[in-house]
Amino acid sequence: MVKSSTVLILGKEYVGGGHSTVFCRGEVGAVKAALDAGAMAAKRVGDLLTVHMIAKPDAQIEGLLPTPEWVWIPPWNPSGALRRFDPETLTVAELRKLARALPRVPMSGREISKADKDSLVAAIRKATGMR
Repeated sequence: MVKSSTVLILGKEYVGGGHSTVFCRGEVGAVKAALDAGAMAAKRVGDLLTVHMIAKPDAQIEGLLPTPEWVWIPPWNPSGALRRFDPETLTVAELRKLARALPRVPMSGREISKADKDSLVAAIRKATGMR
């Protein structure tokens, strides 16, 4: 699912009875591609009940979604292992790549290129809803 496009995995929940839900965030086209890839993979290994995407969710719905603080998959290395997401541990180059890949980063491309580590971390935290 994540290998097919640049999306941020927010989390997964096991509902019970073998059912699970995966939450991801990204641009609409990227999320659609990731959902299609995940649906094909799920069909190969078992039953797929449903796939649903909420494009541009309302602020009230966003409050219900999990925050991405616990996991991060680098968009430039999607096959990398999952790890706790702490933007403070990334290099400035990694932060710049992440800022360009994430939707809703409140900086232009030129601002990202000139930004220091602290301002990049703050922008990424704001874009992902992290505290």
